[in-house]
Amino acid sequence: MTVFVKHALVTDPQSPHNGTRKDIIIENGIINRIGNQLEPGNLPQIDASDACISPGWADIFCQFGDPGLEQKETIETGAKAAAAGGFTDVLLIPNTSPVIHNKTAVEYVKSKNKDLPVHLHTIGAVTVNAQGQELAEMIDMHYGGAVAFSDGVNSIQSAGLLLKALQYVNTFDGIIIQVPDDKSISRSGLIHEGVVSTRLGLPGKPALAEELMLSRDIELCIYTGSRIHFTGISTAASVNILREAKAKYPGITCSVTPYHLYFTDADVANYNTYLKVNPPLRSETDRAALQQALADGVIDCVTCHHQPHEWDSKQCEFESAAWGMEGLETSFRVLAGLPGITPEKVVEVLSTNPRKIFNLPAAVIEEGAECTATIFTLNGKVTFEEQEIQSRSKNNAFTGLSLTGKVLATVCNHQINQYGR
Repeated sequence: MTVFVKHALVTDPQSPHNGTRKDIIIENGIINRIGNQLEPGNLPQIDASDACISPGWADIFCQFGDPGLEQKETIETGAKAAAAGGFTDVLLIPNTSPVIHNKTAVEYVKSKNKDLPVHLHTIGAVTVNAQGQELAEMIDMHYGGAVAFSDGVNSIQSAGLLLKALQYVNTFDGIIIQVPDDKSISRSGLIHEGVVSTRLGLPGKPALAEELMLSRDIELCIYTGSRIHFTGISTAASVNILREAKAKYPGITCSVTPYHLYFTDADVANYNTYLKVNPPLRSETDRAALQQALADGVIDCVTCHHQPHEWDSKQCEFESAAWGMEGLETSFRVLAGLPGITPEKVVEVLSTNPRKIFNLPAAVIEEGAECTATIFTLNGKVTFEEQEIQSRSKNNAFTGLSLTGKVLATVCNHQINQYGR
């Protein structure tokens, strides 16, 4: 398909056109021409006069259900949700059934990429069945196409095992993703330990469970000279720990979820199961620290931790509800509504940094390049409605809220996906 993108602000630090408004002709997935006042002829048009075009966005921690959990999400519905949210690349965690812990499973997901509106990338499990007992065949998965390694929602509890894993991936400059969560501390915790948990009569999970593991894993990473990415950072103390660690060692990176930037534990006061997430929502002080760390660059990426669930996994008592939230379609719109967010910051935390950290294929807005791009605007506020959700699951706590900005289109896999105004 060929399309004429009219007067878009190129927001790409690698592009020679960065910071300028240009007309762009995309033909059969290739950027054919970039210029001023180009003639569109009879080409279909995307009016980007108040919008930006950037390298395609990447979410680095998503759960799709295939294989084995298709009642939650299929590859196809997850890809549609990702594209509607502005993403062209998605890293899939290995918590499927069976777990993605060998080369065959990695290649299975890789084979699903054809004809999708996004590129899927596999995160291989660090341990067999992501159970934290013995190392999986990471080098085979690396050569099979895995871009990173993690036990996903199952944090690696053993320091000795993580030490070996970090040494292992260091041989091929691999990277491990960890959700810092010491489960030996308040294993039964359901929400942040504090006034709200006491008032609701729910067992709390202290911030210490995150901060202790974060400190431990930083020391292991520095000791091995390897690379680690912490995701789901949720406390002010974690921000301070990471600020200090990143200043002295470059192999440490981190990400935050949109819901930790938007909600606090006070929002759980009505037992909203859509807000049962791990790490749990924290205090107002923690949320403010996360927003500041994002602005300062201490936090490298924003990732939605997309965890879709079928209806009856969330429509139940809070104690019995599944962990996690569907979030690909609201990630950008939450980010866009934060104080001081610019198009440049959006591109930095959704495209530039994820691509660099995980060695994803380059995506540059320049003539002759294959086009992997997102067209978006920070303008306007619209209420997010459930009927918009492309995911198979609807457990999104931002439903009914007024959110900022809009994705106008994505270009990926030689497909142009438009979402109107």
